[in-house]
Amino acid sequence: MDKKVFEGLKVLDFGWVIAGPMTLKYLADYGATVVNLESSQHPDLLRTSAPFKDNLPEIDNSGYFAYLAGNKYSVTLDLNQPKGFEIAKKLIAWADVVADSHRPGVLENWGFSYQELKKINPGVILIRNSNQGQTGPAAKQPGLGNHINGLAGIVNMVGWPGKEPISLQVAYSDYVVPHFAAAVLIGALDYRRRTGKGQELDISQLEVGLNLFAPKLINYPGVKVDESLKGNSCEYAAPHGIYRCKGDDRWCAVSVFTDEEWLVFCKAAGQLSWSKNPKFSTVINRKKNESQLNELVEAWTLQQTAEDVTKLLQKAGVAAGVVENTHDLCDDPQLKERECFWTAQHEILGNFTYLGQASRLSGTPAKLYRNAPRMGEHTEFVCREFLGMPQEEFDACLMEGVFI
Repeated sequence: MDKKVFEGLKVLDFGWVIAGPMTLKYLADYGATVVNLESSQHPDLLRTSAPFKDNLPEIDNSGYFAYLAGNKYSVTLDLNQPKGFEIAKKLIAWADVVADSHRPGVLENWGFSYQELKKINPGVILIRNSNQGQTGPAAKQPGLGNHINGLAGIVNMVGWPGKEPISLQVAYSDYVVPHFAAAVLIGALDYRRRTGKGQELDISQLEVGLNLFAPKLINYPGVKVDESLKGNSCEYAAPHGIYRCKGDDRWCAVSVFTDEEWLVFCKAAGQLSWSKNPKFSTVINRKKNESQLNELVEAWTLQQTAEDVTKLLQKAGVAAGVVENTHDLCDDPQLKERECFWTAQHEILGNFTYLGQASRLSGTPAKLYRNAPRMGEHTEFVCREFLGMPQEEFDACLMEGVFI
C-alpha cells in the first residue's frame, strides 16, 4: 500500500461540535495525525449528545461524538494551569495545523491568537470555523448551526405554500462547511509547502450557507425574487415531488422536466391518456394543473411499492428514487458495495458503525485506523511519544491535576 495521503501531517484540534471536527475527519481518515485537545471540565457538546450506548448519557457513550472522532487522539489538559498552558504550547510547536471552532475570541482569551501561535510556530496554519466569521459586528454572537439555517435564509425555503417555514432537523451549515474548509486547508498546505509560510483561514458558516440561497441572491435586486414556499414542487418541472407508495410510510421521489420525459413517464406508467389530456400536454399546463396532476400520480404510485415504482421509471429513463429510511440506507447494496459504512468493535460502544468518506482514492483509500477515543485516552501516549516528555514529568503533571 502506498503512503497515506496525509501521513506525516500533524494537527492540533481545539475545536468542538460538528463543523471543525468534521473538517479534520477528512484529514484523519486519510492518514493525518489529529490530536483533539479536550477537558473533562468542559466536554465537547457532542460528548453529551444522544444517541448514547444503552441510553446511558455518559461521557464516552455518545455515538454522535464517536462518528466524528474516529482515527483521532484525545488529550485532556487544564489550560488554566501554567504547566497545562506550557504543554499546549509544545503541542502547537509540534503541529502543522491548529484548528479552532469556538466563538471568536475564545482562542485569544486562552493566549493563542494567530499572532501568538506564529511566535511559537512560524509556519503554523490556523483554520477557524465560526458562525459568522472572525470579523464584523456580529462575529462574536454565540450560536449553533441551527441558528445559521435561519440567518442564511435556508429555513425560509423549506415548507408548504401558505404555511409557516419549517425548521430543519439538522444544522445544515455544519455539514457543508467542512467541504469548503478542507479545500482551503489543502490549498494552504500546498502554499506552505512551496513558501514555508503558514496563514490564518477564516471560515464563516453563514457565508457558506448562503451558497444554497445563491439562485435567489443572484437575481436580487434586478429581478423580483419569488420567496414563496414551494413544498416539493419545482417551477421548471411537473410532476415533481414525493409520492406515497404501497406500505407503511413508503415514498418515492419523481422528477419530470421536459414534455418528452412526460410522454415516457406516461408510457411507463401505462397511462397514455394523461399525455393526451390538454391539461397536462405541456410543462406550462402541467404546472397550472399541478394539484390535479399530483393526485393522479399518487393514485398510481399507491398501488405499487416504492422499489417497483423506482425500477419501472428508471428503466424507462425517468428520474425516480426510493425515499430511503435508516434501515434502507444501511441495507442499500450500492452503499455496501462501496463500503460506505465502516464497522468496528469499540471498547465502550460495542459493534459501532462509522460513516466513511464519500470520495475514493484508488491508491490511498480512506480507512478506519483507530476507534473513536475515550476522553483523554491518549494523553500519556501523546505527551510521551509526540512531545518526548520524560515519564517523571508526566507523572508529576498527572498528580498535580494538569490532565483533566
